[in-house]
Amino acid sequence: MNFSSNPGRLTCSCTRRASLLRLAVLLLGTAPASSLLAQPTLGRPLAAPSLPSLGDGEAMSIADERRLGDKIAAQIYRDPDYLDDPVLMDYLQAIWQPLIAAARTRGDVAPDLAERLAWELMIDGTKAVNAFALPGGYLGVNLGLVALTERPEELASVLAHELSHVSQRHIARMVSSQERLAPWMLGAMVLGALAAGSNANLGGAALMGSQAVAAQSRLNFSRDMEREADRVAFGVLSDAGFDGHGFVTMFDKLQQASRLNDDGAFPYLRTHPLTGERMADMRSRLPLGHTPHAAHPAHAASAGLPSAALHQLMAARARVLSESNADRWRDWQRQADKPGATAAERFAAALSALRLGQRGQALALAQGLRGAVADTEKPVVDQLLLELLVAPGAPLSTSETAQLAALRDTLLASGSRAGLMLGAQAALAGNHPALASTRLLAWVVQRPRDALAWQLLARAQQAQGQTLRAVRAEAEARAVQFDHAGALERFKAAQALPETLRAADPIELAIVDTRRREVEAQLRAWERES
Repeated sequence: MNFSSNPGRLTCSCTRRASLLRLAVLLLGTAPASSLLAQPTLGRPLAAPSLPSLGDGEAMSIADERRLGDKIAAQIYRDPDYLDDPVLMDYLQAIWQPLIAAARTRGDVAPDLAERLAWELMIDGTKAVNAFALPGGYLGVNLGLVALTERPEELASVLAHELSHVSQRHIARMVSSQERLAPWMLGAMVLGALAAGSNANLGGAALMGSQAVAAQSRLNFSRDMEREADRVAFGVLSDAGFDGHGFVTMFDKLQQASRLNDDGAFPYLRTHPLTGERMADMRSRLPLGHTPHAAHPAHAASAGLPSAALHQLMAARARVLSESNADRWRDWQRQADKPGATAAERFAAALSALRLGQRGQALALAQGLRGAVADTEKPVVDQLLLELLVAPGAPLSTSETAQLAALRDTLLASGSRAGLMLGAQAALAGNHPALASTRLLAWVVQRPRDALAWQLLARAQQAQGQTLRAVRAEAEARAVQFDHAGALERFKAAQALPETLRAADPIELAIVDTRRREVEAQLRAWERES
């Protein structure tokens, strides 16, 4: 799990490319050995593919689709570029939740799909402009896409489009229509969604041989599917309260990018090719005389949606976090000094200074920024301030220490995930683990599928000498991300603790025993599907 303040997070690394090739071959396990395993990047031969059987000639069931999605998600969680940045994730959720609610209200998401698919967002920490839908209701967003967009409705249009591919079961329909090639298609899908962000030629390097090329040609959604996703997504976007003009401006951005860039930085254009017909269709859906909401800034607030100003701060965050070039950070840092620097430029400058190890300057920039933004954007600046105050650096002054404590307590009580995660980090850094564990315990009871919360809870419990509970929390974090073997190992470790530690918490021990049996059953089920 990556925190944004960690300057050592891998981005587009050779290690990542090799691991993605291994993943592709794992999923494309029926490929001829001469065309795949001979690749020198792969190292050693791989095990057989661990994809569940889809049956012979039958339509892909919801259960089949979810199992496939879980298998792929398990690999994505292990990718070095998988990023759980609580601040950006909260922002994406502020866009995503109105969309999914509108889709359900409209009937686009049937009740069985709403209940049985994951509907989970993932962030890829690279600057490739991409978003992708995977089987089982998993949707991914690259930081590069967030950075490219200028307003929330532009990003929302892409998420609504991907949501509609899932709600209309386009992925399942593609796989069901090509049963014999289904594992190939899923492997190609993962390769296109993840590897393309690192190396535009990676897909071609991995998919050698006529059968593999044929499978890749079936990856792209058909024109009918793209039109259907556009049509459904436009209704979802509008019903959620977003300006439908976001579709048009997003298409314009992608079209311009396709003309000016041929370097593989826009993999979204390969899997979702733009056509004049699609663009004209979106424009025709706007009412005559439609005025974009840019002229009506109160609209977003009245609808409870993110503001354009907040989006610009989050786009700035995405740009900085996806960048690994120190010269770019220095450029963004200098932008704060120019007359009339925007709030987004000052936000990017503060975060860039942190990445460069200049926490003092970062704090000065963030402190000045707090008084320059509207109340709706202040929570995000407060989160940045706490992030900076907790980061390594010179000892804090008395006033900074007081500010850290005040921000920590405020964010812990805020009810937001970002506030809780950053507040818990601050509590742990300040040797106040009880503050963190109390709030984290309440959180995981309501949201048990939060790996980061379980990881922080494990640290807080260990700091309080609650070893049994800490080991169990570590196991739960692994189970959430489908690392059943790792979770089972931790549950066994909990059961093997000295008698004095186990006897001190009999209720927790009983939970560990039950969860071990459940995880063992899940692991056996996954192994049977291999």
